[in-house]
Parts: sequence; structure tokens; C-alpha cells
Amino acid sequence: MPSNYRNFRNNVPWLILFLEAVFIVLFYFLFSHGDESRSMVSYPAFQDVNHMVIFGFGFFLTFLKRYGFSSTAFNLLIVVLGVQCSVLIEGLYYFLLEIPQDDGLKRITKAAVSITAVVVSTGAVLGKTNPVQLILMTVVEIIVFHMSRWINSMYLQVPDHIGMMHVHLFGAYFGLAVSSCFSEPSPRSEKNASTPKSALLSMLGTLFLWVFWPSFNSVLSVDEKWKATHNTYFALAVSAVTAFTLSAMTTKDGKFRMAHIHSAVLAGGVAVGYTADRIQYPWIAMILGLLASVITVLGSYCLQRCLNPALEIHDSSGVHFMFGFPAVLGALAQVVLLVAENETFLTSLGYLVMFHIGAFCVTISIALITGLITGLILNLKLFKTAPVTKYFEDQCYWEFPHLAVGF
Repeated sequence: MPSNYRNFRNNVPWLILFLEAVFIVLFYFLFSHGDESRSMVSYPAFQDVNHMVIFGFGFFLTFLKRYGFSSTAFNLLIVVLGVQCSVLIEGLYYFLLEIPQDDGLKRITKAAVSITAVVVSTGAVLGKTNPVQLILMTVVEIIVFHMSRWINSMYLQVPDHIGMMHVHLFGAYFGLAVSSCFSEPSPRSEKNASTPKSALLSMLGTLFLWVFWPSFNSVLSVDEKWKATHNTYFALAVSAVTAFTLSAMTTKDGKFRMAHIHSAVLAGGVAVGYTADRIQYPWIAMILGLLASVITVLGSYCLQRCLNPALEIHDSSGVHFMFGFPAVLGALAQVVLLVAENETFLTSLGYLVMFHIGAFCVTISIALITGLITGLILNLKLFKTAPVTKYFEDQCYWEFPHLAVGF
């Protein structure tokens, strides 16, 4: 093993300890007062979100046959660091503006939802970044995502729980911008592939995400939590059925393809997130789930064959069509629903539509610009970017006793 990997491994613990020391000191100054208020978030709802980001995304990213250790363990690392960072950024914001703090459980829940943006971005660069780069990307992205959310909330009057649903949109395009700065792997690389076992583990993560997604969409809703849960479930159900249908229709032999099921069954949950608590009838959510699944399956063909090669972007786990496209659909559906609900108030309708479209544009713009800058920074020699030959390889970072003699 080259010496730069040994040096890099010696630096990782010190970076983590330094960040943890900073977090502890800041927690001491920001959260030393008692918290006696009753939480607005129930513990079971928080656990659903926590299971989703830990178990769901942890297994969801294990499709690479030689990157299973790193996919699950690095996901845990960035989640636990990112949650602490998110709570601090939110607390610092409330402290500077002298806004009353949320209760402790709600703070952690909002942080767990926010870290989804980082996990989604990780999917775009999966197998190409080392732990140091992932940790730095986590800290930067959490800070920038909160900045984007505050701009939407303060200047565009977007409700906080709606602004939080931009996590998929922000995470997808931030990750794609970072990925564009890394070298593309060889199309014939054997490591950039799945095995039946890794695909099954990844599908297990998809099932976890599918089960807990209604809680994710409803946990921060101020009112109508039951409606958000109800609509999300039906959108997910229809997107799953549509995924099986399109998979059989688009393959040459008429068989189901696991890649389609893995990506499209969650599309309805992403798309309905913006409007889950406002949709009055379940058939609207069902249509949204159907369209999201269609866009995901058809978008995978378009991106993999046309757009990604032209832009020279390698999207490791397909976050563009799995999270980006459905999130764009959901943002547009939010505007359509807003027009349908307020068609009698033409004077204020234009401002409402402009604000929501503005929030959508601000989110994507900030994600792309800061993601590109972050990607350029991560490729500096200081952070020892892995060579293309070491992409999608666990052995660079993990001990394998049965292979120890070879090193």
C-alpha cells in the first residue's frame, strides 16, 4: 500500500478529535441552560427518521461489490458528525437573532432531516472520496444548506418545514457539482458494479427508506401530520407499482431489473414531500407518485446515455434521477397546487408563486455553486485524492485480516 494512504490514515483521527473538541466547547456555550419545554416531536417519530438515515441510507449505498464496509460505516460517521454540526449551526443562528430555542428532541430531529442532504450528496461521489474529504464535505454542506434554508425562510417567506424538504434537491445538485471535479472511472472498471449480494443489501436499505418515509415527510409538519403521512404512503405505493411496471416494459427480455426498483420506488416520497400536508385528496398524491416514478426510470436512460457523458459527470449511485428529478417535480407541483388553492386571490398569487419559484432557484443555484467550489477544494493535493485505480475499493481504508500478508 502506498505511503500516502498510511499518512492519510494517521491524520483522520486527529481531524475527528479536533472537530469533536470544537463541538463540545460550542455546545457548552450554546446549550448549558436547562430544557424543560415539552417537545413538539414525538420520540417514535424521531426514531423513524433516525432509522431512516442510519439503517436506510447505510444499506442503500452498499450496491458496490467492493465498497460495502465504507458505504455503511462512512455513512454512520458523516451522520453523527453532521447532526452535531447541524444542531450547532441552528443554535448559533437562534442565538445571534435572539430567537427562542427549539426543544432538544426537535433540534435533533431537524438535524437528522438536514443531514439527509449530505447523505444524498455522498451517493454522487461514492467510492471516489476518502474519509477526510467526506468529513470536510459534510461540514461545508451542512453550513451552506442552513444558509440556503435561512435565505428562503427570511427573504422568501417559505415555511420552515417546507424549506427543510429542499434537502433532496440541494443534496442531489451539490453532490453532482462536487462529483464533476473528480476524475471519471473507467467504464470497464469491474469494481464499479454490483453483485447479487450487494444488490440485495442495497434493496434492504430501500425497504427501510420506503417504510419510514411517511414519518420523514410528516415529522416537522406544524398541522395535518396525519394528512402528510397518508399522502406520502399513497405516493410511495403508486411509485412502487409504477416502477415494477416500467421495469418490465423497458427491458429487452421483459424481466424486472433491480436497478429500476431500487431507484424508482422512493420517487413518490421525494416528490410529495413539499405538498404532503396540503394535498386534500389521495388521488392527487397518487398521480404525483406515478409521474415521479416515470421520470426516475426514463430519466436514468437519458442521463446515463446522453447528459452525463456530455457533461463528464460520473454519478456513482444515480442521485440525479433518484432524488434530483423527483424533487424538481415536487417543487413544480407545489406551485401548481398553490395556484389551484388561491386562484381567487389574483393580487397576492403572483407574489406567492414568485417566492416559491425563487426558493427553488436559490436552492439549486447555491447547491451548484458551493458544490463546485467544494469539489475544487477537495481535489487539492493536501487532501490526497485517491487515484482512479483506487476508486470503489475498501482495502484502502479497512483492515482485511485474510489479506494482511499481501501488504
